[in-house]
Amino acid sequence: MTVVDLPPGEDIRDELAARVRAASASQTPLRIVGGDTKRGYGREVVAEGLAVHGHRGVLRYDPAELILTARCGTRLAEVEALLARHGQRLPFEPPSFGPAATVGGMVAAGLAGPARAARGPVRDYVLGTTLLAGDGRILRFGGEGMKNVAGYDVSRLLAGSLGVLGVILEVSLKVLPVPAGTSTLRRRIDAADAVALLADTTQRGLPLSASFWHAGELTVRLEGADAALAAVAPAVGGEPLAPAAARDFWHDVREQRHPFFTAARSLWRLTLPATAAAQVVRDVPQSAFEWNGAQVWLADAGSSAATTLARAYAGDATLFRRPVVDATTDVGEVFPSLPPALLELHRAVKRVFDPAGILNPGRMYADL
Repeated sequence: MTVVDLPPGEDIRDELAARVRAASASQTPLRIVGGDTKRGYGREVVAEGLAVHGHRGVLRYDPAELILTARCGTRLAEVEALLARHGQRLPFEPPSFGPAATVGGMVAAGLAGPARAARGPVRDYVLGTTLLAGDGRILRFGGEGMKNVAGYDVSRLLAGSLGVLGVILEVSLKVLPVPAGTSTLRRRIDAADAVALLADTTQRGLPLSASFWHAGELTVRLEGADAALAAVAPAVGGEPLAPAAARDFWHDVREQRHPFFTAARSLWRLTLPATAAAQVVRDVPQSAFEWNGAQVWLADAGSSAATTLARAYAGDATLFRRPVVDATTDVGEVFPSLPPALLELHRAVKRVFDPAGILNPGRMYADL
């Protein structure tokens, strides 16, 4: 196995474990803090901070095996720069929302960027984790291979758990090579025709890796061999963007710096059947969609309007950005409500990993 020579970083797991054990014994709630760039996602946690950004460093990276293992406090930008030097990347394009974003926060938030519909979610690339449980235990799940997981895959359960089950100390990730070529096309088209075009493109197996529609304009990205891209581009249509402009555009969508996002005071994310996207954006002018229509964004919509729309199309609505300046103001539940039996299952799982309920209490749901 050829492993890239890496600097040692810093290991503070013992200090973190001692802090968590003391907090558990005293019933003191803790808010897990990495880069804190995604604090606005989920409900606000009012608790003492447990800073994990000092637990940092890439432990192992094997470009030949496409596997990287890093401590939770390692900056996401450092990991992406390391991968780029070897022609590889995190295929789900996780948003950072700031330069201090960490690997642990990336997994805990479970957010994926423009490539999500084509490449899959964060959890699909989590091979193994080391977890600091709420009672101070250090637990290891999974490993550094695709076939060494027996029983329930707890590592993937942690992706998107927002720290309510424990502190992700280390994570092993599957990475992928950067495509040989990429092409971004843009065209004027209404929402209904855009959804139909994207569905046809996907069904035909064309190498579509990202899409974004807003205000009558559809932008799509194709990835693959240059010759293949040239052959399929006419089937998609539109004018090509220059490479630098395309790179900036997808980065702005990923980091929510596109004008649609920056103009929004509050932001709702609707997860819907792709065919519903055109109807929703017709009803709500301040809207956009990506993931071929499966993810719809509503700017400055009220809670009632967002949840009613989601239910009407058998989808879910999440308050992604709070509509208030003061982040400590309670805005109620921000994630889709759960049936009582499913919510109790969530509580039971939390009790297993965090018996005293001290880690990020209420981050997902008020009583979880």
